[in-house]
Amino acid sequence: MHSPSVIRTLFLSVLLSLAPGLQAHEFWFAPIPSPQTAGDSVTLRLEVGEFFAGEPAGFSIPTTHALRHFASNFEVDLRPLLPRLALEAEVALVLQTPGTHLLAYDSAPLHITLEPGKFHAYLHDEGLDFVRSQRELAGTANQPARERYRRHIKTLIEVGPLPQTARTRDQTFLTQTGQRLEISPLRNPLALATGDALPLTILFDGKPLVGALVKAWHKHSGQLVMMHATTSLQGQVAFNLPYTGDWMVSVVHMIPAQDAEEGVDWDSFWGNLTFHVAGPCAG
Repeated sequence: MHSPSVIRTLFLSVLLSLAPGLQAHEFWFAPIPSPQTAGDSVTLRLEVGEFFAGEPAGFSIPTTHALRHFASNFEVDLRPLLPRLALEAEVALVLQTPGTHLLAYDSAPLHITLEPGKFHAYLHDEGLDFVRSQRELAGTANQPARERYRRHIKTLIEVGPLPQTARTRDQTFLTQTGQRLEISPLRNPLALATGDALPLTILFDGKPLVGALVKAWHKHSGQLVMMHATTSLQGQVAFNLPYTGDWMVSVVHMIPAQDAEEGVDWDSFWGNLTFHVAGPCAG
């Protein structure tokens, strides 16, 4: 099916890289205010950083395993339209169809080796102490950790004009993209009012991920707001979002490397979802 979206590159190419030193940082789509108007061009930007403050990470075919655009009546593969060599800081996407739009990005795998102290500290920060326990049982806790990591991120955008009744009919936010680590909202984040609960399911390889540490991030009056919760036996968490504006939800999972690639002990997966809460009239 032909895409109702048009993507083009913006600005000059910038020689950015997903440097190994940034591996333990969050990686996300810069949230886009909603609602947009049908026919608007929005800027897609990948960011990497800490405490919901980032710098451009850039788009290119070599660094991108998948980039897909979903709406109620289509799914479009955007990866072939990305630059083939140098990373592009931003790309533009024309949103021609009213309703909810979902962008899903999966990075190509990258590698990092961390000394034991740094590795175990980051495991603790991300709720992955079970990996340290496995290393201790295997007698490798004092050895460097050789990790291969992938990013699985999503963002949601609402496009108007959108009748209030359409909000309940458009289920694009429920789309499961098949990312190996996926954050799936059970309620449309773009239709929330302040104080509303946002329930989410965390899936790994299509199954609920139990006991995962999930974080919700927001900047309010220049201060970072960060909430966290642990997934249930159904892989679910819920956050009450007290403020309007940009939000990010993140989760990390790690498993022993499942193939014979040399120099890899662990596979990590970084999930992320961003969206913009418009305010009390979101209804």
